[in-house]
Amino acid sequence: MAFTGFDEDAIAFYRELTLNNERGFWLANRDRYETRVAGPMHELAEELEPRFGPARLFRPYRDVRFSPDKSPYKLHAALTFERGGYVQVSAEGVAGGAGAYHLDKEQLDRYRRAVDAPRTGAELEAALAALRAKDVGIEIPEALKTSPRGFDAGHPRAELLRYKGIITWADWGVPDWFATPEAAERIAAFLDDSAPLTAWLRANVTGAPE
Repeated sequence: MAFTGFDEDAIAFYRELTLNNERGFWLANRDRYETRVAGPMHELAEELEPRFGPARLFRPYRDVRFSPDKSPYKLHAALTFERGGYVQVSAEGVAGGAGAYHLDKEQLDRYRRAVDAPRTGAELEAALAALRAKDVGIEIPEALKTSPRGFDAGHPRAELLRYKGIITWADWGVPDWFATPEAAERIAAFLDDSAPLTAWLRANVTGAPE
């Protein structure tokens, strides 16, 4: 089926799940989740696949093995696209992001070497400048307080070297276009605007498919 917009009941579903994060509520509302939440997310994935590659819908179950929070279900539904991009729907509405939220050890090493190198480091600076010129939000999920070991504090890109992840982010809430086909184009436009960062990461750090 073609994507016609998110279902407004998805907002109510997650508000109710926030208050009733337990198996009984989930079992009673599983079909509602599949129809009102997962259904539109799969349709959005198909709509945007030609531009951003296949997407994966995360499982709704939390991994509680090592968490003090034992609530079993996630309070959002989220898609990730193969060529870069993330979309989520929650009680607060719709949000999107792109980039690398957390770089693993090998990726972090590649990132720092690329930031350190004059050519690729300057390319990242140019990519971030292009994002700011389009008012694309940039967030740093985690960063060191000082320069990483082996890099001088006076490095011209010392701040970038401290990052352990870097993403673009847009939190739209529940806009007028939430339940309309326009939602796909709004999200696609944001992911297109995020391309300078995702392209740089793909080329230098993550090696994700073209």
